[in-house]
Amino acid sequence: MKNEPPAAAPGTTQTPDLSHIAARDKAEILSQALPYIRRFHGKTIVIKYGGNAMTDPALQQDFAEDVVLLKLVGLNPVVVHGGGPQIEGALSRLGKKGHFIQGMRVTDEETMEVVEWVLAGQVQQDIVGLINVAGGKAVGLTGRDGGLIRAKKLKMIDKDDPAKEHDVGQVGDIVSIDPSVVKALQDDQFIPVISPIGFGENNESYNINADVVAGKLAEVLKAEKLMLLTNTPGVLNKAGELLTDLSAREIDDLFADGTISGGMLPKISSALDAAKSGVNAVHIIDGRVPHAMLLEILTDQAYGTMIRSH
Repeated sequence: MKNEPPAAAPGTTQTPDLSHIAARDKAEILSQALPYIRRFHGKTIVIKYGGNAMTDPALQQDFAEDVVLLKLVGLNPVVVHGGGPQIEGALSRLGKKGHFIQGMRVTDEETMEVVEWVLAGQVQQDIVGLINVAGGKAVGLTGRDGGLIRAKKLKMIDKDDPAKEHDVGQVGDIVSIDPSVVKALQDDQFIPVISPIGFGENNESYNINADVVAGKLAEVLKAEKLMLLTNTPGVLNKAGELLTDLSAREIDDLFADGTISGGMLPKISSALDAAKSGVNAVHIIDGRVPHAMLLEILTDQAYGTMIRSH
């Protein structure tokens, strides 16, 4: 009992419990962190939260503590989350099987209802709760709130036949992002947690790829960094070795020769677009490593791949 931190007084934030981090690691982080804290103070960091970091309870706690710590030292984290496995679980409980075309979930009206209540309800509120328990002040938003994400129906062209178009239902393409509600929350010391749901001109809902939302939001907010948490070490070359530092031009070459393919394509495409549109650095990091995000931002150790605009 004697090692527990004192309870926070009413109206104050509870200090995150970092007792499970080894003293040596704490000292290492603190010794390296100061120049990075100084450099990134007041800057916005957009974080795409997904993969194991989102489903493993210990990693969930690590993530929440990292986000709170970044906010406390003066950075402005904005969280965008996915929820594919949770949507799949909810659909299967309803006896409905997910159907994908070229990696995109076909979203009919009934599926869209499930997507909304899973993402904007269960998943979002879990993340908000985790951050608040860790001592932060998180607020959940969808693309509807404050007119944040205007969208239109995604036109999916067949990858083999450009004349053919697939109908994937209520899957959205971003028309515009109005970040004023996000900025207002940031200015009031809140941490926005955003579900990737947009709205159309007839008030219809659209399911949007969370990597795409995170990338576009980072561009519009003129973020210093975009961080994409994944279940891979980062971008690997054909020999399976981690590429820790890539320019936009080098990424284009990896697309061209087929090194980047499959599920990494939309993620890296969003990262590349953000890097080319003014986001200073995009990090694709291994969300399976405890506190990888904090270590990537506040130390000189690479925990994934950094994509630079030039």
